[in-house]
Amino acid sequence: MKGMNDLMRQAQIMQRKMTQLQEELKDREVESSAGGGMVTVKVNGSSEVLAITIDPAVVESGDVEMIQDLVLSAVNDANKKAKAMMETEMSKITGGMNIPGMF
Repeated sequence: MKGMNDLMRQAQIMQRKMTQLQEELKDREVESSAGGGMVTVKVNGSSEVLAITIDPAVVESGDVEMIQDLVLSAVNDANKKAKAMMETEMSKITGGMNIPGMF
């Protein structure tokens, strides 16, 4: 029974560390751009979009579809970076163990 108690204690410690990391990741930012920097997106480690910057020259072009594509591309890439950052940090806690439902 001692082994089971140790395992439960370790699981609780890991859960606390993961909860703390999730809070810390909210304060970390990643940035991505598209169109050679014409659209820039910042997201936090929780994949919340914090800022979108669009170069006025893109807006002046009047090409709405291009603007939409650039924004979509930059947001998707920023979210991929945020996810990769989260997975890297979580793997430090879990020792590389893939826990279903974590990512």
